[in-house]
Amino acid sequence: AYAAHKDFTVFQMDVKTTFLNRILKEEVYVGQPLGFVSKQYPDHVYALDKALYGLKQAPRAWYDVLSQFLIDSGFQKVLTPMVEQAKLKLDLVGKLNDHTDYQSMIGSLMYVTSSRPDIMFTTCLWYSKDYGFDLTAYSDADHAGCHLDRKSTSGGVQFLGDKLVCWSSKKQNCVSISTAESEYVAVSSCCTQVLWMRTQLMDYGFFYDKVPIYCDSKSAIAISCNPIQRTRTKHIDVRCHFIKDHVEKGAIELYFIGTEYQLADLFTKSLPDARFKFLVEKLDMMSRET
Repeated sequence: AYAAHKDFTVFQMDVKTTFLNRILKEEVYVGQPLGFVSKQYPDHVYALDKALYGLKQAPRAWYDVLSQFLIDSGFQKVLTPMVEQAKLKLDLVGKLNDHTDYQSMIGSLMYVTSSRPDIMFTTCLWYSKDYGFDLTAYSDADHAGCHLDRKSTSGGVQFLGDKLVCWSSKKQNCVSISTAESEYVAVSSCCTQVLWMRTQLMDYGFFYDKVPIYCDSKSAIAISCNPIQRTRTKHIDVRCHFIKDHVEKGAIELYFIGTEYQLADLFTKSLPDARFKFLVEKLDMMSRET
């Protein structure tokens, strides 16, 4: 941003180290480079037995070898990041992975994103000044999605204007006995995030009277908007009931939205390819094809 403000010229110089060598399946010949022409065989050419960086065969050769190795190891190709309706098994004797390595890599990527101008301009969120700056949210839940303990998964997304700024996919701590209960717990979790964002935005001069949360469960909306505690909902954890207080105060307003247009559905379970691409486009995210 500073370089753009000062009208600087930014040069990007990287040492290319990807695809250095890999096995080739076809015959490839290259001419002798200038300054290194053999005096004994000046008319000869070199025959490559490895794919060097810069050749169009290199990425394909890398992909073919890696793909074949994964297939031989028991993996299967899928069109989406998650396998639809996969039945995972609990490994009781397996060794837990060290999460510190993963956290370290994520931290390094975040540092690179904020320190490299070429990456920052490519990946950073852009905002059109002509569009509104309203805070909106979507909440959804996958009832009893985990077949091991039958706990549900809460999904939530928050928008500033038409840009996605926050998202969440988290397994619920309790087992819900109905779809309405799992949706109610999910919308309560989404409410906590919305209230935190609302408080933070107040420090920047943005004030919101009622923040809309879109939920595809009329039962969960009815429970949230009913100030009376019914016997059928007394067993739900107390921390999930605080949304009633904020709905009554007017800080949160719940709206029903059809499942087809529920954007948080992407964060609750694995989806078919067509549904996955539809939601990715609606979230204004880039797909792998682009």
